[in-house]
Amino acid sequence: MDLFEKIRTLPTAPGVYLYKNAEGEIIYVGKAKNLRARVRNYFTDEAQADAKTGTLMREAVDVDYIVVDNNKEALALENNLIKQKKPRYNILLRDDKTYPYIKFTLAERYPRVYVTRRLKKDGSEYYGPYFPANLAYRITDLIHRHFLVPSCTIDLNRYYPRPCLQYYIGRCLGPCVKELTTPERYQEAVSDVRMFLEGKQTELARSLRERMAGAAEAQQYELAAKYRDLISTVEQLQEKQRIAAAEGDDADLFGYHFENGMLAVNLFHMRGGKIVDRREFFWEKLPSLVDGRFDTGEFFSTLLTQVYVGQKYVPRNIYLPVDFEDRDVLEELLSEVRGHKVEILIPQRGEKRSLIDLAGNNAKQSYDQRFRVLKPNAHVIAETLQDALTLPELPKRIECFDISHIQGSETVASMVVWEDGQMKKSDYRKFIIRSVDGVDDFASMREVVTRRYRRIAEEKGKMPSLILIDGGVGQLHAAARALESLQITSQPLASIAKREEIIYVYGQENDPVVLDHHNPVLHLVQIIRDEAHRFAITFHRKRREIRDRTNELDDIPGIGLITRRRLLEHFGSVKAVRDADQAALSAVVNKSQAEAIHAHFRKIQD
Repeated sequence: MDLFEKIRTLPTAPGVYLYKNAEGEIIYVGKAKNLRARVRNYFTDEAQADAKTGTLMREAVDVDYIVVDNNKEALALENNLIKQKKPRYNILLRDDKTYPYIKFTLAERYPRVYVTRRLKKDGSEYYGPYFPANLAYRITDLIHRHFLVPSCTIDLNRYYPRPCLQYYIGRCLGPCVKELTTPERYQEAVSDVRMFLEGKQTELARSLRERMAGAAEAQQYELAAKYRDLISTVEQLQEKQRIAAAEGDDADLFGYHFENGMLAVNLFHMRGGKIVDRREFFWEKLPSLVDGRFDTGEFFSTLLTQVYVGQKYVPRNIYLPVDFEDRDVLEELLSEVRGHKVEILIPQRGEKRSLIDLAGNNAKQSYDQRFRVLKPNAHVIAETLQDALTLPELPKRIECFDISHIQGSETVASMVVWEDGQMKKSDYRKFIIRSVDGVDDFASMREVVTRRYRRIAEEKGKMPSLILIDGGVGQLHAAARALESLQITSQPLASIAKREEIIYVYGQENDPVVLDHHNPVLHLVQIIRDEAHRFAITFHRKRREIRDRTNELDDIPGIGLITRRRLLEHFGSVKAVRDADQAALSAVVNKSQAEAIHAHFRKIQD
């Protein structure tokens, strides 16, 4: 059916329309109160004069549609399809920083808590978001210390010979080892953590008091003391929350700076009346450009939908610098998500307008940092790296590994070190792979990681902030298995895949970190990875040269290792030894050896 004929058959109901190109790819997703009228509008002379619409319609050869009941459903469906299909002509949210949540894995036999920035439908419960990002880490650390529920990555469906360090320092109940804890004791801790994360401090404190009284009555005074300390911690946190709630409502504020077809947006999170965190967004080629102009209304309508729809938490107030057409529909949809009224406001004067201007000024600074190539300082890069890879602490030391070989020959590995903002060459290490025959990068990675961190454990050394692997998911899992064999279960571990330049964080492999090519974090990771690759290649070439140089001298009777080494040190290469006459050779070795060497090479030449 011709595209124009198909448009005549479209319904007049609300819904979502999808333009496709000749290859069947979805290139644009839009919503409409009236599908037929909205899609037909693309073919008017006024619309065709629009640069963006004209380009879109020259490429589009087909249109599909999905009918929904109302405008709210159309808005939500449009958002889901844009995130899923990533059409070229839509505004796509590219964010180097995402909301931190606490993940509680209730579907597991022994639930654990993690900090994550990706929500999944996997039976877990997610709490948050938390601002600033390190608040999520502080809360999980508190859970480890007081409730003894871990964040380790080992398989808790089976038992292990001994627990890890976290058990011995009193931060874990030890569910990984049989009979260190009981299912009932662990389930009690899980229930406490759940009440704690849900904000039911009063109910939790009451339950703890009852257990404290029971333990004291049974003369279990040590256990009663633990409950007493836990009650104190819970009540202190409850008091802090009351103070924060009394200081003001939660709000998000947006500001932007647009110049030369590039855009920077700043989002300020205000919690309890105070600005607690900032989030940045960047775009280089906006599909919403019309003859070089920027349609701010359409942009913020799409941005807010992608930021908030599908999230567990939406603030009470959202402040914008500009208005847009679907504001009332989006307010209604977000109010349903939040369970309370959400207002999207455009302040014109007063304190809120000043905050919008502040966000705009910061967006200008962000624009300069990203697009005017101003070099951010090392501390800023480290903070961004911590946030992007969800590291528990600011990265001070990164150790990176790479494997090098040619068809399994002379397999070697390298380890390079980044520390306090620069490469630390004095700590570089070389490894000759000993236990692997042939080509097996995974086994080679297991060997080198095991050797490195077994020695660190034996010497009671400090583990790095991050272990970085040059490779994909396979190499990442090989390194993880090596650490697990050493009972190292909470070490941050990541890999960077060649070509795609995608970063995989262990434990979040299904949601890799994709950073744009301007991002300083990606630049840093690439620099460290490339240095490990260079160091490995250099070491491999040197090993190969030594092997090749030595092989030709191996066949000469009476010439041993020490003599070969002396000859190579004196002449510099096998070729120079081959070209030397008997008199020159006699200056390095005895007469009979000189005659044997000279005769050997003359025989080869003949």
